[in-house]
Amino acid sequence: MAKNKKQKHLGRGLESLLGPINSTPQTQQTAEYEEIPVAASAIPQSPQQDDKAAKDGVASVKLTSIRPNPHQPRTKWDDTQLEHLGESIKVSGVIQPIVLRQAKPGYQIIAGERRFRAAEIAGLTEIPAIIRQATDEQMLEWALIENIHREDLNAIERAAAYKNYIESFSLNQTEAAERLGENRSVIANHLRLLDLPETVRQMLIDGKLSMGHARAILALPTDELRRKLANRALAERLSVREVERLIRKFLTSQDKPPKKEKTKPAHILDLERKLAAQLGTKVNIETGRGGKRGKIIVEFYTPEEFERLTESMGLAAVEQFE
Repeated sequence: MAKNKKQKHLGRGLESLLGPINSTPQTQQTAEYEEIPVAASAIPQSPQQDDKAAKDGVASVKLTSIRPNPHQPRTKWDDTQLEHLGESIKVSGVIQPIVLRQAKPGYQIIAGERRFRAAEIAGLTEIPAIIRQATDEQMLEWALIENIHREDLNAIERAAAYKNYIESFSLNQTEAAERLGENRSVIANHLRLLDLPETVRQMLIDGKLSMGHARAILALPTDELRRKLANRALAERLSVREVERLIRKFLTSQDKPPKKEKTKPAHILDLERKLAAQLGTKVNIETGRGGKRGKIIVEFYTPEEFERLTESMGLAAVEQFE
């Protein structure tokens, strides 16, 4: 896909794409309705809209004629939140219109799929909407921008949206950050999450681990270690700081050179083999001070074996061993 001329600060929301907001303040809007703002006055009119629609840019569209955005980055919807929003819509209606484009047959959602789903739950047959002309490329870009700036988008969905955005428009991280109004490190940190094993990514999606946990776990060198620590953090309810301490301890131990084992002289090794063969158990000879002193360690593993060894050495049998 050819790269178009660089657009700046799309991260301010869909208003950057659709124009300035000239709508009447919506005093009834609650936190449940918070979405990326859209501009009714900047939307081209459809010939199918009535006189009122032509005046304010908002039409009433049948839900059955609307299809979701095929480029929707969100893969996980909170059913409880949708139910709550649906109940609110039953009482107050849909205060903020969704944004659609014409697509034969019917319409496709550009922005506001959450409100569309909640309206279905509420039993509505129609929903207020702004009709906007948009290409497939614009659909993808606007859907990504709207969702990236939603606080309830989980970290993996957000990471996948960044990746899709960068790849679809042939951008590097710096260019993507500028167009989205983001810090480049934010994009980089999210993209790294996609390197986690699938099981760990799912823990993040389900809210069992935080992004802080996930970023710390990424410091481990293998997926196996990452899975093990993620499972431990979940089972023991470890904080991010506790996980970071475990990782530092592990990485520090890996940096230490392995201890060199002292090589025994050949005649000592030969003597160990001969004693082991004669006694029928492992024998270890440790020497010190130039080989002039040391100790012989004869191992045993059961009371019966201890008794056998003492007898073979000519010692009196031991009646009881504790």
